[in-house]
Amino acid sequence: MKKTGMTMALALLLGTAMSGCAGNEQNAEKDGKLKVYTTIFPLQDFTKKIGGDAIEVESVYPANADAHTFEPTTKDMVDMAEADAFIYSGVGLEGFAEKATETLQAEKVKIIKAGEGIELADSSHDETSDEEGHDEHTDEETHDEHANEEGHDEHADEETHDEHANEEGHDEHADEEAHDEHEHGDKDPHIWLDPALSIQIAENIKNGLSELDPESKAVFEKNFKTLKADLEALDADYKETIETAGKKEILVSHAAYGYWEERYGIEQISVLGLSPTQEPSQKQLQSIIETAKEHNMKYIIFENNVNSKISDIVQAEIGAESLTLSNLESISEEDAKNSKDYFSLMKRNLETLKTALSK
Repeated sequence: MKKTGMTMALALLLGTAMSGCAGNEQNAEKDGKLKVYTTIFPLQDFTKKIGGDAIEVESVYPANADAHTFEPTTKDMVDMAEADAFIYSGVGLEGFAEKATETLQAEKVKIIKAGEGIELADSSHDETSDEEGHDEHTDEETHDEHANEEGHDEHADEETHDEHANEEGHDEHADEEAHDEHEHGDKDPHIWLDPALSIQIAENIKNGLSELDPESKAVFEKNFKTLKADLEALDADYKETIETAGKKEILVSHAAYGYWEERYGIEQISVLGLSPTQEPSQKQLQSIIETAKEHNMKYIIFENNVNSKISDIVQAEIGAESLTLSNLESISEEDAKNSKDYFSLMKRNLETLKTALSK
């Protein structure tokens, strides 16, 4: 374990007794385990499954944390700086991670980008917004009765400009919350929800751990093969369930499920954007409600770590029942107590999809 000036200073800021840190160091040396911190829950779970008894792993995220907006405390940074490795997605999800990794690398902490080499999908939510914007513009052109007023076009331009300015202001606010680091833009970072892509995530973790502990490479490889087989079986379950479903549309609170669209042919109608901070304009909200009604959506799907009054409005407008999916960014306290893992949560999600796609 490392204890340099930076981590000592952070410890002093926290009022942490150095004897406690020394105790952690002695424990690590005694049991010989690598200490690893991760961001999102699937990275923690995959690391645990691959590392086995050679690894002690924790997620820096508390229960029900939103990965898009989470910021670590000073204590979190001290803990991560004392670890052997830090694993994060590396696909623009974790707003704090880029600056944090610079600090951690200076402390000789190995950085593993779990999403390295994965081609990110474009956001289907952004494409829908563009189409809605185009339709709105067309509607303005065809509503001649509103165009009779002199200067209507200028007013329309001002409205468009104001809406755009509001969207930009909202985006800037979201960026500020994420300290200008959360820049997945129009690319979908929710790669772990695709079991097939999760194989690449797991392999990246396995490779990183093997570099850190070459003596355990054979164990890591064996555990990875077991995990890979389980992910392939889960992928097959999703394909079979969705291919035979009565409908393909789901109404969700935030646009986390684009990879299910790509892999399995689901169509997500999302209230919020890629990040829960990306709220729709009034016109977009009305379009979402109309689309949900057109598709006769009987359910709206909420998430354990996302609270949205706007989603509540949509539910009330269309009279939908509520269901819950886990986006697996973090897990609830109850799921943690019940030792839920990636597979149990994804299978529970699949049962939710069966209900949502049944009518």
